[in-house]
Amino acid sequence: MLTRASALPRILIADDQADILQALRLLLGDAGYETQLVRSATDVVDRVGQESFDLLLMDLNYSRDTTSGGEGLALLEHVHRHDSTLPVVVMTGWGTIDTAVEAMRRGAKSFVQKPWDDTTLVEVVRREIQEGRAVRRRDAQLAREQEEARLIQRALLPVRLPNVPGCDLAARWTPAYGIGGDCYDVVPFSGTRLAISIADVVGKGLPAALLMSNLQAAVRAFSTASIEPQDLCTSVNRLLCRNITSGKFVTFCYAVIDVVERSIRHANAGHNPPVLMRQTGEVDRLSPTGLVLGIASDWIYGSGASDIRPGDRLVCFTDGITEAASEDGEQFGEERLIDCIAEHRHQPADVIARAISDSVTLWTKDVPSDDLTLIVAALK
Repeated sequence: MLTRASALPRILIADDQADILQALRLLLGDAGYETQLVRSATDVVDRVGQESFDLLLMDLNYSRDTTSGGEGLALLEHVHRHDSTLPVVVMTGWGTIDTAVEAMRRGAKSFVQKPWDDTTLVEVVRREIQEGRAVRRRDAQLAREQEEARLIQRALLPVRLPNVPGCDLAARWTPAYGIGGDCYDVVPFSGTRLAISIADVVGKGLPAALLMSNLQAAVRAFSTASIEPQDLCTSVNRLLCRNITSGKFVTFCYAVIDVVERSIRHANAGHNPPVLMRQTGEVDRLSPTGLVLGIASDWIYGSGASDIRPGDRLVCFTDGITEAASEDGEQFGEERLIDCIAEHRHQPADVIARAISDSVTLWTKDVPSDDLTLIVAALK
């Protein structure tokens, strides 16, 4: 929790001995700190859950017959699960080097043995409060910047999908960490012809998001009504190879749908093969036609073609869907994805997209480890 920078620094002091609590209250009060006193681990948990503090100064033992520090070490972990930025200084009259090391390993900032030296204790408290406030300011600034980046990245994606007679469209984009490396796009060329693209940048967070933005700009620059999918992939790959960091790459699929000619032409740069679910339940895939983007600048991409019929459903997705893991580590997998598409194949695009998204969310208990992106085209 954040505290107001203008308020007196607030310290929660926890010890099972009343005389020690009063001595610390007087010492730290004279040093300019506001203090609150508690006498048990349970009281610490309750108070930290209800109020914000600049520091927790806590004993490691609360039962009279306990000298191991185990109670305090367990409490320390609990406090940091609740607020990882709260500085904690631990004290014990039976402290050993091993206990100190263990307390620091579990997140304590400093370790003080009883009886303490007044000057040293005040100095430790002052230092940890100053550093703690600085960390919280940085975290708040980072959170604001992350949210601004997320809004910018979301604005780069289609605000609304085009209305193309004969092709119903829907999409989902859920970055795992606020910003991410997945993207999708739809480019209408006419009232009967459009291009769908989907990509997954290796990595997560801001570096992946920056590379995604570069990719998206390149795809939009090269997407014209006359360019073939394989030529677009070749051009985008050459551009990325000049700008991409060594060791990074992008999986990418670009498909042109023509609802009059009843065809899909695609180029797939190492991306998960999109599922083309027939109305009958048969499954075709838009298989890879070349290497991932950003590896070999001289790579020449091939293309693939598929006929489409009314009632067919095209589902493009990133590996955040199929590799989404359950609590025991089992992946959602392509078989479950295809079963979900098959079950809803007679439904509109948005119903299919929502069914897939809901199934993955249920599978992971709403704790995704990777970006989740999909785009659905329902042919009429």
